[in-house]
Amino acid sequence: MTAPILEVSRLKKHFAVTRGLAREKVFVRAVDGVDFSVDCGETLGLVGESGCGKTTVGRLILRLIDPTEGTIRFDDKELTALDRQALQPLRRFFQIIFQDPYASLNPRMTVSEIVGRPMEIHGLIHHTDRDEKVAELLATVGLRREQLGRYPHEFSGGQRQRIGIARALATQPKLVVADEPTSALDVSVQAQILNLMKDLQRRFGLTYLFISHNIGVIRHISDRVAVMYLGKVVEMAAKRTLFAKPAHPYTQALLAAVPSLDPRQRKEDVILEGDVPSPVNPPSGCRFHTRCRFAMPRCREEEPAFQRLADDRWVACHLY
Repeated sequence: MTAPILEVSRLKKHFAVTRGLAREKVFVRAVDGVDFSVDCGETLGLVGESGCGKTTVGRLILRLIDPTEGTIRFDDKELTALDRQALQPLRRFFQIIFQDPYASLNPRMTVSEIVGRPMEIHGLIHHTDRDEKVAELLATVGLRREQLGRYPHEFSGGQRQRIGIARALATQPKLVVADEPTSALDVSVQAQILNLMKDLQRRFGLTYLFISHNIGVIRHISDRVAVMYLGKVVEMAAKRTLFAKPAHPYTQALLAAVPSLDPRQRKEDVILEGDVPSPVNPPSGCRFHTRCRFAMPRCREEEPAFQRLADDRWVACHLY
């Protein structure tokens, strides 16, 4: 069995904010106790509604922000125990692909500078070798050598995301956090980028944490899927297991909302009532009980444990 390259345990991030005329200080519980692991070479899809904490989890793993509590173990190293100086040599091994290919590239830098700068910072190349190494990376992601001296505004959205992928690969990482990397692209371009990422994973042995709210994208690229709701992971399972028979009522509602192209396929209507509760004051007990059709008195009082079931699925629900 492949050893996990990433292990996240009891991870929390609470943001302090002030509200009202009295400037009352409250905390937004963006991530509130998350546990999962990612095996070397696999893709874990992290899915959920907007505002559930997916992107914050990615930023915590990359140590772009510091956690309130919990541990992040990457390649047998505890990242939360390291200061900025100790983290610096490790940063080349975990990289990110951003959601917006327009905003994530410096408009004043050429492609050669954008992709080559990370290699120079980590001492992987000499400045005189930059163009040659960047040209090799561009060819890997489907771009041409003659585009080295161009600026981001001279490219289409799909091409810019290819530049972002090349930049992420520049330091020869082991883990790549892909934060909604296709959501700003046309559907046809999305498929090209997803297929490119799968090809690069096979070629370089990459591990992906793929963050998305798009169930179809998650189904296409993931090996396992973790479902988040209001700062917590409520279900995690192999892709086939989760899509064939979702266990958690929230997962059932997410999958029921995906339209089918087969008119013969009938789905049970699962309608979620009400709005997502505020992460400032989440419900007691199970956080989903205010919208769950199976809610019991126990759900309002006792928070369900994140437990492993017989089919190697993890779920946080009192029904199990």
